[in-house]
Amino acid sequence: MKYREKYRNFRSYDVVSLVFLFLLSVVNLIFYSRVDEWWILIIANCAVSGGIVFLAVQYSDFPTKKLMRIVRDWYPVGVIVYVFQIVYYMIYPIRGRDYDEILIQIDYWMFGVNPTEWLAQFSFPTLTEFLQIVYTSYYFLFLIAGYEMYRRNLHREFHYFILLVVYGFYLSYVGYFLVPAIGPRFTLHDFHAKNEELPGLFLTDIIRELLNRGESIPPGVANPEDYVHRDVFPSGHAQLTLVLLYAVWMYRLNCRKYLYVIGTLLIFSTVYLWYHYVIDLIASVVFFAVTIGTAPYIVRWWRRKDGSSRLYE
Repeated sequence: MKYREKYRNFRSYDVVSLVFLFLLSVVNLIFYSRVDEWWILIIANCAVSGGIVFLAVQYSDFPTKKLMRIVRDWYPVGVIVYVFQIVYYMIYPIRGRDYDEILIQIDYWMFGVNPTEWLAQFSFPTLTEFLQIVYTSYYFLFLIAGYEMYRRNLHREFHYFILLVVYGFYLSYVGYFLVPAIGPRFTLHDFHAKNEELPGLFLTDIIRELLNRGESIPPGVANPEDYVHRDVFPSGHAQLTLVLLYAVWMYRLNCRKYLYVIGTLLIFSTVYLWYHYVIDLIASVVFFAVTIGTAPYIVRWWRRKDGSSRLYE
């Protein structure tokens, strides 16, 4: 196949991922004196980038392979998780401080109270258990929407949905760099006493432990704030949930009515469960608006590059 034809196989979310990985590598080079083993991160970025290029170029040689198609369409899930872990090793060493105090002051200025502390008076175990499960469902809601698009053969819509999700996640990671913070469960509340002060029923403690490990907090450490990801501002849960709700509304998916309810409760749970300040949710609306407002321009730009006039892939 000619080079031009293989070039056309790249989708806009491939390009966005490659650009973001390149920028992360550049940042590692600039701040190599602060980031431990920066060269390993760059090598890892190059390896992941090579995998993205391989999938894009070789996919056309396997057009009838179902497994190859699934990998080609869904690989961004793995890249998003990978980048989340990579920025963990970069943010605090590069920035060197957290901005929770400022976020707390903004919340207090807006409400006259700390919202997580005020909401605590209305908490009870059944509600906490329910909202903890809802909060965790975040990791599956995108799969539900994506599966319906797959089942209904909405392939162009699916590809644009993936772009929105990938691009939205990367923008949230930029926010983490700009305003590193660890959240009210560490600053306004006693992290070690959370299970006693905000108890659930049967699953809450287990879910929290799993989420803590996903955020690099070793079990039983005395200083978990030194290990946790700086992933508070904006609220990625809120921002990407808004992206999801926008997509299911735009494509009139059958699952949208259920996701509207779950998504709304999920956004509320981020504050109720002490993961976020309210200002994080406000910021997530801004980041959401930037995501859906600029994504079409990315697609149009890339389509001009590959010679296509389609807005959606």
